[in-house]
Amino acid sequence: MSDAIADNISIVAVIGAGTMGHGIAQVCAMAGCTTRLTDVGQPQVDAGLSMVASNLEKGVARGKLTEADQQATLARLTGTTSLEDAVRGADLVIEAAPERLEIKRDIFTRVAAVVSEHAVLGTNTSSLSIADIAAPIQNPSRVIGLHFFNPVHIMKLLEIVVAEQTSDDVTARMRAFAERIGKQPIVVKDAPGFATSRLGLVIGLEAIRMVEQGVASAQDIDKAMTLGYGFPMGPLKLTDLVGLDVRLSIAEYLAGKLEQGAHFEPPQLLRDMVAAGKLGKKSGSGFYEW
Repeated sequence: MSDAIADNISIVAVIGAGTMGHGIAQVCAMAGCTTRLTDVGQPQVDAGLSMVASNLEKGVARGKLTEADQQATLARLTGTTSLEDAVRGADLVIEAAPERLEIKRDIFTRVAAVVSEHAVLGTNTSSLSIADIAAPIQNPSRVIGLHFFNPVHIMKLLEIVVAEQTSDDVTARMRAFAERIGKQPIVVKDAPGFATSRLGLVIGLEAIRMVEQGVASAQDIDKAMTLGYGFPMGPLKLTDLVGLDVRLSIAEYLAGKLEQGAHFEPPQLLRDMVAAGKLGKKSGSGFYEW
């Protein structure tokens, strides 16, 4: 491993201050990294920073961290609407933008023009091909999937997705970084849906079909999985947390990409709820009222 790649990561830029991005920024700042959070508008940046502050406040109230830890974390975290300012000098850039290939490609093309050739480019995509995202970028060996789970500051798993061109150095560096930020990493191949999205989505879509068919209520289906199978959260509450629109987008993608993708075909109920603006927690209504 080269000295440049082996250097500790001290500056992290997180692109996208939404549901996942602010949580990623929080855990990076808590681990001692100078962290810059960026989004397209000041309201989004402010909302992300506010969520981090709220999470930390709850952590102090529950005795999970000290007030000194809280203040140190906030001191390491800043926000900006300038993507270029956020990523300049960063050792690691983590993109947490919407699940659209053209958006992610555009972001990384802009990032690659600013950062050092040794900077790692991580994408939080939950289903898109890492190789496809990296295709327009010079030196695609530094692009890797870093799939976090919601809520990021609580969930322990980090799914590291390795494309064929991802370097072994970068993979090793990200495994070490995962442990540094308190995550337990798994390494998976760059295949449609990776491991977690593919498995989780099958369960989530089947739960939606059961609601659609009147088999049971959303609450009872979730209770069946939490009490009967030990899931920490039911698949329908998790769908609300992830966002019904996100689940729909991933389902459509996998239905078209996998040879036997018919079981990923979205239920009509999911399409109808998204069309009606019932997106889950972020809209205030989904399978639950938030």
